[in-house]
Amino acid sequence: MTKEILYIKIAKILEDQILSETLRIGDKLPSIRSVQKIYDVSLNTVKLAFLELESKSLIESRPKSGYYVSKTSQRKCALPSISKPEICQNESDPEDLISKVFDTLHYKDIRQFSLGVPDPSFLPIAKLNKGVLKTIRNLEGSGTAYEPLEGSLNLRRNIAKWSLVLEGKITEDDLITTSGAMNAIFNCLMAVTKRGDTLAIESPVYFGIIQIAKAMGLNVIELPTHPVTGVDIDALRKIIHKVDACCFISNFSNPLGSLMPEERKKELVELLTYHNIPLIEDDLYGNLFFGTSRPKPCKAFDEAGIVMWCGSVSKTLAPGYRVGWVAPGKYKEKILRQKLIQTISTPPLYQEVIADFLENGRYDHHLRGFRQKLHTNCLKYQRAVEEYFPESTKISQPQGGFVLWLELDNRIDTAQLYDVAVKQNISFAPGRMFTQHDQFNNCMRLNFALKWDENLENDLKKLGTIVKNAL
Repeated sequence: MTKEILYIKIAKILEDQILSETLRIGDKLPSIRSVQKIYDVSLNTVKLAFLELESKSLIESRPKSGYYVSKTSQRKCALPSISKPEICQNESDPEDLISKVFDTLHYKDIRQFSLGVPDPSFLPIAKLNKGVLKTIRNLEGSGTAYEPLEGSLNLRRNIAKWSLVLEGKITEDDLITTSGAMNAIFNCLMAVTKRGDTLAIESPVYFGIIQIAKAMGLNVIELPTHPVTGVDIDALRKIIHKVDACCFISNFSNPLGSLMPEERKKELVELLTYHNIPLIEDDLYGNLFFGTSRPKPCKAFDEAGIVMWCGSVSKTLAPGYRVGWVAPGKYKEKILRQKLIQTISTPPLYQEVIADFLENGRYDHHLRGFRQKLHTNCLKYQRAVEEYFPESTKISQPQGGFVLWLELDNRIDTAQLYDVAVKQNISFAPGRMFTQHDQFNNCMRLNFALKWDENLENDLKKLGTIVKNAL
């Protein structure tokens, strides 16, 4: 086992003990030499593990005394409420609010807590640029020719090889490349629904899914969703007779960060298989896990081909490349016909760049460091919110991904608060964006895939002050 994996493993064991309160605030950790003897590793490996825990503010060093569990290691704020979507009369469409937030995205002087992409400093841009030059030299016609309708064979083969979590259930023949995950979801909805059909989704949910569904003339049912375990399957069971298709983010949902337990994924797939209802699974964040292993998607439990597994590298590697894919199960031919009509083929250049990145192990290496930064940032954001926001603030506890969901005092309207924050060069995503109903008005989503420094912490402090002044 490599030194890198060893120190992360040791740090994770100690972190779990701290979070479970086996090691409590103020407790002294075993000495570096003691940990070295316990795990039979080098002193440097243990020092790296302790440094990792320090970077997350879980432990602190005291001169000539050793390491202690930090006072900031435990959560103080409650989790957000379980959503209870209710249809209200005279609801306003959030389209204008969504447009207002997106209008600020290109202003360099605004802190973009609202943006759903990682900071460029977290991405291997130099390596990707080398990959582009290499691909242009080696690709027939330098990428000017049409691809096969299914997409790059090289990319599909590497996605299939890389997706070990699916235990060999996916081959290159099961995959179709798309222009990002949203294009995959759109194609899936086109394949399995028609105008007037009903789509079941989580609540809150990524606003793009609602926008697509509404543009297609679909009825949308938002289901109660737990901030940790995800969508309520019992609630789905009660209205299953009304549903024509489902679209869920089972791994690290956007915006809650919830993770559906494996047994619930099995239960969900069994329920939908029995009723022959397709499940569009957005697994965009599945590789950004904070635990020891990648969680399985619902697709892993699909025997009948009803799960349409969608993914991309937009959140992990290259947002602007628009490289995505779908394993559409028994709906493959419909997706292919639609792709032929819409685009004929997807651009080959960036597909080959990503394929090369997957093939040579660089993606795995990048993800290890990226996940580590995200987890550290998540903990730092949570502690900043606990320190700078009102005590009544509720904070999500994402187990992966890079968005944080805050539930504020009921008196606060984050749509109005947004206008105040933007004047102070801070942008966030108001909660009303993530629903079709008049709810989550006192909530906001923050992106924590930004480079942490003193200026960022000051902006979180400034945002906390804005919230306090609104009370």
